[in-house]
Amino acid sequence: MSTNPTDAETSLDPPPAPTGKGLRGGSVGLLAAVALGLSSVAPAYSIAVTLGFVTMVVGNLAPAALLLGFVPILLTAFAFRELNREMPDCGTTFVWTTRAFGPHTGWLSGGWVVQIATLIAMTALARVGAGYLLTLLGLDSLASDNVAVIVTAVLIVAGVTTIAYRGLQLAASVQYVLLGLQLVALFGFGAAAFARTGASAPSLSWLNPFAFGGFGPFAEAVLLCLFIYWGWDALITVNEETRDSDRIPGQAAVISTLVLLGTYLFTGFAAISFAGIGTDGLGLGNPDNAGDVLATLGPPVLGAGLSKVVELAICVSAISALLTCVIGSSRATLSMGAHGALPRAFTRIHPTYRTPAFGTVFFGATAAVLLTALTLVSGNFLGDAILSIGLLIAFYYGVTGLACVWYFRRRLNDSPRDLFLRGILPALGGTIMLAAFARSAHDMLDPDYGATSFHGIGGVFLLGVGSIAVGAVAMMLVRTRFRRFFRDGRTAVTELTVTED
Repeated sequence: MSTNPTDAETSLDPPPAPTGKGLRGGSVGLLAAVALGLSSVAPAYSIAVTLGFVTMVVGNLAPAALLLGFVPILLTAFAFRELNREMPDCGTTFVWTTRAFGPHTGWLSGGWVVQIATLIAMTALARVGAGYLLTLLGLDSLASDNVAVIVTAVLIVAGVTTIAYRGLQLAASVQYVLLGLQLVALFGFGAAAFARTGASAPSLSWLNPFAFGGFGPFAEAVLLCLFIYWGWDALITVNEETRDSDRIPGQAAVISTLVLLGTYLFTGFAAISFAGIGTDGLGLGNPDNAGDVLATLGPPVLGAGLSKVVELAICVSAISALLTCVIGSSRATLSMGAHGALPRAFTRIHPTYRTPAFGTVFFGATAAVLLTALTLVSGNFLGDAILSIGLLIAFYYGVTGLACVWYFRRRLNDSPRDLFLRGILPALGGTIMLAAFARSAHDMLDPDYGATSFHGIGGVFLLGVGSIAVGAVAMMLVRTRFRRFFRDGRTAVTELTVTED
């Protein structure tokens, strides 16, 4: 396998050889991996729909929340990097938690929870992308019509599924363009906001981590911030298609999270200094602005014409993240199928494109059905979906951090590096994640938490904790079919049998 970290290839190079699962090995370099990681986070969309909610919780300490939310993400990124070096498998946290804690934890935490979080995210991304697309096309009346939004969102899902189906090289090329537009729009918005006279001057006190009014607001703000960083681990799912697969994915994970931190802090400081944290007008504390602060602030900061560029960036941000969701999920389920934890249909590889053919179509179709169902049940599901995704992220990231410690426990004394990067830091990150999960799950029981409720229980709790409970029941059912995996998962994850279709 080539260790050249660049993405450049000449026409004389031989085509990359397929991996053990049939994927096209060596087709992704460091730059493409970073682009996929950043695109999967959807930076323009994520900061637009999250910054307002964070400000409503902690005021001008939103930058501190962005910084603190980054800490467990970075610590988890170290865990992902170390585990990937040891076990570079496109199943990532499914394989790692199975090896560390056994098949039941691996299937539920590393498999079910990850895929449910991704599917919920895909529904939100598709809906946001559809709404912005219709608005940009001047079809404002259709953008407020649920049927039109659903139809447009389904067409978007079909489009990104087709791109993912045709291979990573095409997907990476598309992502370069979409990511570039997002970063240019965000930094352009921030620079213009700083240049204008705003509500308050930027202050380093906004980064004070000790100024939160108790653990409750801190936990809620950090959980919200987990959503805006989540997704970078999608680049790890293409590790079997990446050059130098035990090194480059880990490097790309750390690089992408650092780029995100800088982008979010810059945008957060700019937005707060321009608009302030008031609860009326343009203030970020205004509930009417929380759903999309960039769309609200775009016209007064950039003018009507250039604000359309920000709207376009948010639109393509959601669509590009949707694309990487399909890419990551289809490879994760490919691994689960190869290890005997899902039906063998998920191991079908397209003979030409070397992509998980069945898994790609399955996730595209499932996301379209779930989107339609959730939209018809409640038009307010978007905000609750974002909050519930944060809960699921905290759960499986926390378990993965602890899996790193447990898997390497007998080697932690080998060197100071191993002690810190495989022990102390992942343990700290995992503990923070699970503490935020526990506290937030308790708060989410309140029917007033979020926009929806059912029989006195908060809709966010039902989407988050409820999906984990459903996963536990589903696991009890599927274990009767995949007995070998659940009986001897530690062995099964090293014995791959793949059927090419």
